[in-house]
Amino acid sequence: MSPFRIFGEEIDEAAINQMKNAIELPISKAGALMPDAHVGYGLPIGGVLATKDAVIPYAVGVDIGCRVKVSIYEETPRTLDRYLDSFSRALEKETYFGIGAVREKRADHSVMERDWGSVSYLKDTAWKQLGTSGSGNHFVEFGELEILDHSFLKEGTYIALVSHSGSRGAGARVCDYFSKLATKINPKFGHLAWLDMKEEGAEYWEAMEIMGEYASANHEIIHRDISKHLKIKPIFTVENHHNFAWKEEINEEELIVHRKGATPAKEGELGYIPGTMIDPGYVVKGKGEPTSIFSSAHGAGRRMSRNQARNSTTKSELRKVTEGARVNVLSCGLDESPFAYKDINKVMEAQSSLVNVLAKFTPRIVKMAPDGERAED
Repeated sequence: MSPFRIFGEEIDEAAINQMKNAIELPISKAGALMPDAHVGYGLPIGGVLATKDAVIPYAVGVDIGCRVKVSIYEETPRTLDRYLDSFSRALEKETYFGIGAVREKRADHSVMERDWGSVSYLKDTAWKQLGTSGSGNHFVEFGELEILDHSFLKEGTYIALVSHSGSRGAGARVCDYFSKLATKINPKFGHLAWLDMKEEGAEYWEAMEIMGEYASANHEIIHRDISKHLKIKPIFTVENHHNFAWKEEINEEELIVHRKGATPAKEGELGYIPGTMIDPGYVVKGKGEPTSIFSSAHGAGRRMSRNQARNSTTKSELRKVTEGARVNVLSCGLDESPFAYKDINKVMEAQSSLVNVLAKFTPRIVKMAPDGERAED
């Protein structure tokens, strides 16, 4: 019997084996595998791992503090239909995608005024990329949000803006430095090497927290600029992150909970779980299930590698599918084809004990990094 709980059935054996290796670490106390799980570096994507007095940089991931943010507007889908070109232009003008993406005019945010401590040397990179998005599965999109639970918002269908990206180049460099340090200290554990929270782990923790704030600032700027461009104001926002570690009490013991591609889902906690460029995403409220370590999936989860996805479809086939779904895709790579992902509705069904669904989002305009960009998610 597995020493950790697995949610969902469509999880490849390699990801399960990665989780088994992680749970057997001498620092590990508990684990869980979400239904969107697939292979990653060290800990699988969709893996949740609780450790004692230690943090694993690669169990957090490269894109530290990666997150989704949803802005909900009182305008109806009729407005989106009528002014589709205007909403598309707003995404084209106010977003910047790609590994080396920088803004034409530097943005500003209070996160850049705080003391960055040991990672202050990353501020130049962070300034340049502040308010930008990455590549891979990162996106900014407009769509229709149908309220399913009236305790969340008044009944109806609204326009919503959704973004997904993280801490950009600065976060990647933090991961690179501290994962190499962890491997030097605990060489036989490879990508599962850890740092002691009483020593180097404390320095990593401080840097991780800063990267989380920086990632949030990126989304705040993106949503602010797009809203300003369109002269609309959100009436409600939802934001949650993954690729992070939290200090939480589990079974009356303070542990370090790593959620790599997994979303916090404590009782009453709001979150958003995206599907694909043509499939729905869901606003959810956590149920606080202990066996999942108070977590849920962070998306549909890949079922194909990027190379498999590129080789399994063509641009014309992808265009036919997106047009059939009434989705205007401004830019994307073939490796992000919806065929590359699991069925989001099966993922949601597999975690019905973890979250309640409050609203359903249907994409209408999607922007991602252009085809050919190396993925950094």
